[in-house]
Amino acid sequence: MALILSLETSTEICSAALHEDDKLIISSEVHIKQSHASKLAVLVDQILKTLDFKAENISAVAVSSGPGSYTGLRIGTSLAKGICFSLDIPMVSVGTLELMAIQAIRTFNFSDYFFCPMIDARRMEVYCLLTDAVGKTIVPIEAKIIDENSFSDFLENHKIIFFGNGAEKCKNVVRHINAIFVEGIYPRASALGSLAFQRWKENNIEDLSHYEPFYLKNFVAKKSKALI
Repeated sequence: MALILSLETSTEICSAALHEDDKLIISSEVHIKQSHASKLAVLVDQILKTLDFKAENISAVAVSSGPGSYTGLRIGTSLAKGICFSLDIPMVSVGTLELMAIQAIRTFNFSDYFFCPMIDARRMEVYCLLTDAVGKTIVPIEAKIIDENSFSDFLENHKIIFFGNGAEKCKNVVRHINAIFVEGIYPRASALGSLAFQRWKENNIEDLSHYEPFYLKNFVAKKSKALI
């Protein structure tokens, strides 16, 4: 039996979960922006206390690797590394867009649809991925500026479900009868653990000393208006 602790911090929602092998035992989420630094460790502590488990029982820690919020990914990675180093256990990562795609595929179970998770990258740009109904990649991860012609070649022959916090701003731009925009799907630790368990079984683990999240784009700090 393996206990997988999962941490998801790639968007404005912060979540943690514990799986026994690939079965979810417990999960918790915080829907407060910019709360990752103050809430993530608290979520982990609450989960362990609720189950009366000790940290030493954890077999591995899983994180969503990005792309997504630079700060959020850093916070999740830092806590995961700290736990793994202190307990001498492995860390597993799963791509955030891959995670979202699998969640949507499991939710809708439409065999002939394509799925496009989108994470907001500001203005009309999103981080996105296009997969078929079994999770096979059709278009790899990219930072894409959305306009009225985006995905037009695929939309001519396939219905595409668009979702994620980047999809909302795109629904008035991508106007096609086969474009379907849905709400309520975001990366969750409760789904992360089952994917991470499979990777853990295959010994597909990260090098703790060198691991960095997948940002896709370089972080650019904003200047404070007070300094301008």
